[in-house]
Amino acid sequence: MNGKDYLFNKRRYIILFLSIFIIAIGFIIMSGGDTSDPNIFNDEIYNFRRIRLAPLIVLSGFILCIFSILYENKR
Repeated sequence: MNGKDYLFNKRRYIILFLSIFIIAIGFIIMSGGDTSDPNIFNDEIYNFRRIRLAPLIVLSGFILCIFSILYENKR
């Protein structure tokens, strides 16, 4: 094994870091909806962004991460 045989090449690292960034964006979008008074319920937690959009973004980030690991190099 010489010094040029790495597990990931530059393209795979870019795809991996992009997928981690997408996952982080999904979790940031999912956060929020709290209230300062614990006796008052905030219905903002049940909006489209937190229930449908953010989990879809996180799931697509995980799929992209799996793709970056299983990506085959064309040599």
